[in-house]
Amino acid sequence: MQTHINVKKKVAGDILIFEFHGELDETNVDNTFSIIKQEISTSWTKKLIFNLIGLTYLNSKSIGYIADIYQNMEDGGGKFFLCYLSSNVRDTLDLVGITSIISVLDSEDLAINQLL
Repeated sequence: MQTHINVKKKVAGDILIFEFHGELDETNVDNTFSIIKQEISTSWTKKLIFNLIGLTYLNSKSIGYIADIYQNMEDGGGKFFLCYLSSNVRDTLDLVGITSIISVLDSEDLAINQLL
């Protein structure tokens, strides 16, 4: 049985935003990030935000995908922000050092303003 994850794609000007709700685990992570990576690759933008407002759990494979997307954005001259991390998700990302690499902001509006 697949764990529930809902990812909404939004566009704000030339910024691509993915808003996450649910859990990312072994049952849904590959499919979820396959779709996200396809959306990013067909997008003309170099500005990306992952709004994790409704994400309650992410596994290590999810973190690997996030790191890979960040690296691809950096290599392509783009910018990538995370925002609205719950304490559980922030603790997990802090533990593996992702938050020292990828900028984390408190809100989507702050992230958008940084990219304008």
